[in-house]
Amino acid sequence: QIQLVESGGGSVQAGGSLRLSCAASGRAFITSAIGWFRQAPGKEREFVARIGWSGRSTDYADSMAGRCTISRDNDKNIVYLQMTSLKPEDTAVYFCAAYEKGYLRGTPPDSYTYRGQGTQVTVSS
Repeated sequence: QIQLVESGGGSVQAGGSLRLSCAASGRAFITSAIGWFRQAPGKEREFVARIGWSGRSTDYADSMAGRCTISRDNDKNIVYLQMTSLKPEDTAVYFCAAYEKGYLRGTPPDSYTYRGQGTQVTVSS
């Protein structure tokens, strides 16, 4: 089992940056792919980015491509999501999720097994 705790959310102005962190406990973390998702009030959950177990494979949603970078530190059991050029429409609760598998190919983005509670990101215009 993997427990996930997000941090780093907050309020920024449009054009600003934030770095979210996803701290994980559980031995399975280093062999699991990790993803970031977001959900705004009244909207469906949206995939943002994910990273394979080694950190060499990444996948981004079109809406965030070029504006965010996902990375991981397996020594510290942390996955980061660096976001830049933030827009008001990026406002949402962001949560991280862990997959049973460590690789991305053939693994649908929504097929995660564990997820955290989330951290609020608010972008003002």
